[in-house]
Amino acid sequence: MSRLNYHHLHYFWAVASEGHLTRAAERLHVSQSALSAQIRQLEEQLGQPLFLREGRKLQLTELGAVVMGYAEEIFALGNELLASAASGVGRNTLRIGSVATLSRNFQEWFLQPVLQEAAVRLVLEAGSLDELLQRLKTHELDVVLSNRPALGNDKQSWRCRTLARQPVVLVGPPLPAGQVFQFERDLPALPLLAPSRKSEIRLRFDLLCEELALQPAIRAEVDDMAMLRLLARDAGCVALLPAIVVRDELDKGLLQQYCVVPRVEETFYAITVQRQYLSPLLQDLLRMASTEQGMHPETASD
Repeated sequence: MSRLNYHHLHYFWAVASEGHLTRAAERLHVSQSALSAQIRQLEEQLGQPLFLREGRKLQLTELGAVVMGYAEEIFALGNELLASAASGVGRNTLRIGSVATLSRNFQEWFLQPVLQEAAVRLVLEAGSLDELLQRLKTHELDVVLSNRPALGNDKQSWRCRTLARQPVVLVGPPLPAGQVFQFERDLPALPLLAPSRKSEIRLRFDLLCEELALQPAIRAEVDDMAMLRLLARDAGCVALLPAIVVRDELDKGLLQQYCVVPRVEETFYAITVQRQYLSPLLQDLLRMASTEQGMHPETASD
């Protein structure tokens, strides 16, 4: 059997990705005729057409879709090799992306086992989940830490591990001596600081309020847990957040925990992609975090 020409396969992959010969040619800096010739040679080797032309667009044939699947795996593996060599994976480097709104407490808890290791080099980056997943897909990151799961599709599946869960509470200024907070009775009358509707916490809280026919008076919706902590401390409102975020304020008596919100918790995830080589450092961190999954991160406040 003749050997596969990977140069031809790369040209095919570029055209299939663009769905358009002209755009692919511009991207590859070659002429359309040269690009067409390369693809024809691949089709001749495989014995079947890979594209059907529909107007100016190219659609994959059944074989073309199969070949595209192989091509994506082959070139993803090549990108993984290059990224691993460039970043020094074999030299104890760990590249971690964290969703910008993620509690810094959790990040420190997750990294605690390697923070004192002088031989370990950490690269920590923050961004939106979509941005970080794109970098994970191209192997620029080893793992993404998030408080939202990653949803896969036909083109990309993610490995999403649950690392930890922590209770969500209502906190506010210290109550007068002898006064007891009752969730259903007192919540609607108090100004509330809450995470935005994009968060898992808010989704669960809204469902709970709907079930209990409660209409909380939301004063502010905040994406960033560090900002939510500051507002909880200084705005004189009740705040909905994980207790660990305001641990110092609770310990010092600046804030009081009014109640644990029933059936609402924050979940932390480690998101990876399937790889030929997974950093031993990362494997160890994921294993230790999984062992302690039932425990709540106990670290300094955000």
